[in-house]
Amino acid sequence: MVRTSKTEKGVCWEVQANNQTFHKSLRRRSILCVRWGRYADNVVRSYKYTPLTFLPLNLYEQFQRAANLFFLLIVILQCVPIIATIPWYSTMLPLLFVLVVRGCKDLATDVGRRRSDSQINKRPCDVLTPEGFRTVKWKDVCAGDILRVHKDQVIPADLLLLCSTEPHSLCYVETADIDGETNLKFRQALTVTHAELKADQAEKDLAAFNGVVWCEEPNGNLHSFKGELHWKGERHLLDIDNLLLRGTVMRNTNTAYGLAIYTGMTSSDSKILQNCGRLILKKTRVEVLLNKTVLVILLFMLTVALLLAIGAGIFELQVAPQLNVLVALQRGSSAAYLGFLNFWGYIILLSPSMPMSLYITFEVIHVVHCLLIGWDLEMYWEDNDSPAQARTSTLNEELGQVGHLLSDKTGTLTQNRLLFRQCYIDGKIYGDMSQECKPLDLSWNRFSCGGMKFSDQRLVEKLRGWSSPECQEFFTALALCHTVMSEWKDGLPQYQAASPDEDALVCAARELGWVFLSRTRETLTISELGITRNYQLLAILDFTSKRRRMSVLVREPGGELKLYCKGADIVILERLQKDQPLQEDTDSALELFAQNCLRTLCVAVRPVPESLWTEWSHALNQASMAGGNQETMLEEIYDQMERELMLLGMTAIEDRLQEGVPETIEILRKAGVKVWVLTGDKTETAVNVGYACKLMDPDTALIQGEELRQLLDSPSPDVRAMSKEPEVWITDRKSVKSKTALVIAGPELEELTQKPEWGARFVNLAGQCQSVLCCRVTPAQKAEIVEMVKKHSTSITMAIGDGANDVNMIKTAHIGVGVCGVEGSQAVQNADFALAQFSFLRRLLLVHGHWSYYRVCGFLLYFLYKTSAFALVHVWYSFYNGYSAQPMYESWFISLYSTTYTSLPVQCLGIFEQDVSAKSCFSWPEIYSVGQENKLFNPLVVALTLLYSLYSSIILFFIPMGILQHSTLDFQTLAITVETSVVFTSTVEVVLKTKYWTKYSFAAIVFSLVAFFLSTFVLHSTRLFTASPKDYFFLGASANAFSSPEVWLTIFVTTCVAVLPSMTMRALSVVLTNPNKHKIHSSKEPVILQSWFQRGTLRRRSSYAVSQGKGFGKLITTGVGLHSAAPPQDRRVTPNGLIRGSPQHAGIEMNGSYRA
Repeated sequence: MVRTSKTEKGVCWEVQANNQTFHKSLRRRSILCVRWGRYADNVVRSYKYTPLTFLPLNLYEQFQRAANLFFLLIVILQCVPIIATIPWYSTMLPLLFVLVVRGCKDLATDVGRRRSDSQINKRPCDVLTPEGFRTVKWKDVCAGDILRVHKDQVIPADLLLLCSTEPHSLCYVETADIDGETNLKFRQALTVTHAELKADQAEKDLAAFNGVVWCEEPNGNLHSFKGELHWKGERHLLDIDNLLLRGTVMRNTNTAYGLAIYTGMTSSDSKILQNCGRLILKKTRVEVLLNKTVLVILLFMLTVALLLAIGAGIFELQVAPQLNVLVALQRGSSAAYLGFLNFWGYIILLSPSMPMSLYITFEVIHVVHCLLIGWDLEMYWEDNDSPAQARTSTLNEELGQVGHLLSDKTGTLTQNRLLFRQCYIDGKIYGDMSQECKPLDLSWNRFSCGGMKFSDQRLVEKLRGWSSPECQEFFTALALCHTVMSEWKDGLPQYQAASPDEDALVCAARELGWVFLSRTRETLTISELGITRNYQLLAILDFTSKRRRMSVLVREPGGELKLYCKGADIVILERLQKDQPLQEDTDSALELFAQNCLRTLCVAVRPVPESLWTEWSHALNQASMAGGNQETMLEEIYDQMERELMLLGMTAIEDRLQEGVPETIEILRKAGVKVWVLTGDKTETAVNVGYACKLMDPDTALIQGEELRQLLDSPSPDVRAMSKEPEVWITDRKSVKSKTALVIAGPELEELTQKPEWGARFVNLAGQCQSVLCCRVTPAQKAEIVEMVKKHSTSITMAIGDGANDVNMIKTAHIGVGVCGVEGSQAVQNADFALAQFSFLRRLLLVHGHWSYYRVCGFLLYFLYKTSAFALVHVWYSFYNGYSAQPMYESWFISLYSTTYTSLPVQCLGIFEQDVSAKSCFSWPEIYSVGQENKLFNPLVVALTLLYSLYSSIILFFIPMGILQHSTLDFQTLAITVETSVVFTSTVEVVLKTKYWTKYSFAAIVFSLVAFFLSTFVLHSTRLFTASPKDYFFLGASANAFSSPEVWLTIFVTTCVAVLPSMTMRALSVVLTNPNKHKIHSSKEPVILQSWFQRGTLRRRSSYAVSQGKGFGKLITTGVGLHSAAPPQDRRVTPNGLIRGSPQHAGIEMNGSYRA
């Protein structure tokens, strides 16, 4: 009865603490495809194969290629003597070679995944056993286990926090591997478990803990959790604040104890792994079209073989009886039966039109392209010894066709570092942003930790000389107005902040002499240039995303009450006293900071009379005890106090991007790649980073919220964005190129994915905008966005990220790229390509991607041409041999043509060929559109290539036949003439296709021709004929043929006429095309990359963008989580060396004069 009620409420997942017998009896197991059980183990399995499934699964994947199935059929046919026209081993050996090579490559890739999985599975953790806590491996953890987690350890499973060594059993975790945010989140145990399970005697108490957790089934929702703890006859409600998620890192907490609720990788019970998605077998569009082309060739070959078989039957029935020679050779078979045998004979004879060497060479070229990516020193990151890696060798050419780049933000675009670069105080801007700026001498500050990027000696002199009360109060506000927690290490305060902005500001104040030392529930202690001051903390008006500001109300040591407030400029400026001085200077400073894409916030103060404090505190106490609308009442009371402010100044923080990110995004946009940013951060953070990395121009209009909803709800299918103010969209049919960007949040995305028509309109609208920012998205939503783009557009998608929260979208996209960042290695393990820096992406796409696409397309078209032209000669010869399936060439030429005579030149074409140099790829990124528009390998180009091969085959047979049929030369001479013409035509064609000559290309051409002539003379020698007359029956034919001038003249004429269309088209393209387009490869002039957007009037101000939820204010004012220990006294640390900053100098006095 109890279980029924819980199931009805959606709480049906039962976890019994310290009851391994219960959980192991229901552990999930599987044999082949049969699975049973409830609770998954904790083993990571990202590999595809097992010893039992490797052979059948790999063969199944390989025989999905139509050519492999076809050649398997050919091998079977060649084993039947009555229809075999060429030896069976000529096809069997290449087929086995292809299967073995591809299987070994897939096995090596899977072994690499197993090694990565093993490293994770063997991580140690402490699990409670009857003998006490014992160190086990991650893979041995199961639901119901009680774990002990230490500081800086990764959480191995989803745990219910039972208690910790922190006051009130708090636990601070870093969730960068889940949502990309590096600021700390707090989790707290239930009051009952905190009180009953003492951390100092946890082992004894936890061993007796027998609570039962009823919660929701495993799901991928990272921001909610519903459950109940049943213990000692009482029921306690659980939520997400009580849960430690797998993949998070415990910080600022010595020890925590938790109950494993969700485990598992294969079955994905834990929340983060519910968001990882499944491994997807990816194929490039080029390969898909190639497979379709192979099917078309197969159907064509079957049709031709059928027609020739019918011709054979008619010939046998009507013509053969009239010829005495053929009558003597009658085998007593009917015409239909002979036609049936000839049908299969022609299938074997025409099979070289789909040569197995195509796929062998294709695999080799893919592998070499991967090696070239790994060997590229310009994509090698020396700091962590990380070269670029191509973890999948089948997607190289698709790198040259990417139309949408969907990128994570934190750790991918940014370095997870915020730097205090400038500030505005009393009408002056401080901070030198030029690269030549000198680091500050902070040896006088015993609390300095070094590494500060701020440089302006004027400010230091004013602070140390106590000559500027405005500057002193500004930094007093920075040292007091925050919710930072301090922890002392080696005599220095270490800070744990709720947002990276607060950490950067408090650290900047510390470096300049205003040091936050410690806090209690009622006091704040700071050091002002060595003088310790204690401020009484009266109230914290906490930050929320709606308020976009926070304040502290303190009593100074002298007894005066002051409110210090900091927040977004648009929020603070409207709360200032009227007729504030320096208003124009303030606006100019904001414009300058915005132009430099710095994140700004305003700092203000308000003296508070005792009478106002008494009245306001009474109202605050009443609101704190209010019922349902408590938050609304508190916001109104906070708003009453945060009025009549006086501006102290503004801070400007640089959200440190990775090196080369703005330039990379700019050149990718010029190349036609649409860049989307998908992040778990808040909108303000993402927007500021978007401006900083040139994803958007400073005057770009943002379409978001209700405005975006109106666009998506518009009944007109032709929604167009436009930049005209105040309306930024229209629904007529006139498209206007606009400077707009779309901004959408996670809750709105849920509605977007539920309405297919919205998804199509959103993708269509995004195609007209500069960029798209998707904020507060879960890992599963990232994958849904990628899937939506794939569904509603025809472009190739690439997803790039560096954390476990990016794995799902990396797997979903056509191409997944993992960045070797600070958020772990799961993204790299599941990616197709791995890079150390986002900036390497431009070389990967514009150079290696473009070259791979160009090389693969040229290789495939040439291969289809040379093999089809070679095989179709048999069709025309059938008109002269009575449709008898007799080959035009000798059998050894058929075997060696694709493997020896023409293999090396086409490999060089696929490995070394390039239409433009690497430098030109960056100078003219528009060249990249060749791949995006699929100009080099599409159905039309393939059809023209096959028609060209049909033309060449006609020439290759009928010209020699027409010239030599009335001469005294025999059939073997004709065969050698046609063979030589085929080799020469293929060689001339590859010479015409080659634009980038290397010594290897030249050597390949020479080797192929020498190999042809040498092997021809050897195979026609007397010694081989004597050894095996059946296999080597062209005795002396080559010497006889090559001694005839008539033969050489025929070869020359045939070759010239066969390649005439190709030479004509190339000549016309040179004559008719703009000559400037042919100077790309040889241009030596330097190229300046310039944005094609005109910078307009700045209409944006960089706002205070904090990537956090609600702040720690409530914890501080209730005394929860505060250490009472006073900071150590009189300690000193040697300042570290400082690194110079960058871009722009800004020593400007805002009243109009310029200061050095």
